[in-house]
Amino acid sequence: MKATTTQRISAAARQLLDQEGAEGVTMRRVATAIGMTPMALYRHYPNRDGLLNAVADAGFVELATTLADLRLTGRIDRQLLKILDVFLNYAFDNPRLFELMFLTKREGARQYPEDFRMRRSPTANVSADVIARAMETGYFRKDHVGEIVFETGALMQGLIMLYLGGRMAMSSSEFRAFCHRSFGRYFNGIRT
Repeated sequence: MKATTTQRISAAARQLLDQEGAEGVTMRRVATAIGMTPMALYRHYPNRDGLLNAVADAGFVELATTLADLRLTGRIDRQLLKILDVFLNYAFDNPRLFELMFLTKREGARQYPEDFRMRRSPTANVSADVIARAMETGYFRKDHVGEIVFETGALMQGLIMLYLGGRMAMSSSEFRAFCHRSFGRYFNGIRT
């Protein structure tokens, strides 16, 4: 099946992002990569920010699909670590996209608290459901589910960006083990 022009544009932008980061994605460079004029690109995306938003949104769809396919069984903390591992794998495989998705200020990005309360984040909803079940069953103390999801997301994103930024002298497997221990300490703090 032949890719649509919009798909070709998005793929070229994603390739530039993967190679050079968001600063490497320009309308002119994307247009050149797919053999069209920069002005023709504007028929598909209003501007560079719109194109980067589309790339980030596609990344969220990919990540949400992977999370939706998880079989979450066993102890609550094991389920949450499986979710963490999906995020870690995604960040290792797509470091610049991960940064664009979670750490770059962009129009339309989901915001705490309203988007979490309204369950507009398919990637956060998976953790929210596990944490809510943990509170209902007494595994975790009753607390604010959205706040805990946001806090654990901040912990995970902060650690990942420090690692990807070269601030942690450890292999990816050592970093993964460090993240598991960090989350274990957090979970122990909210356990009943």
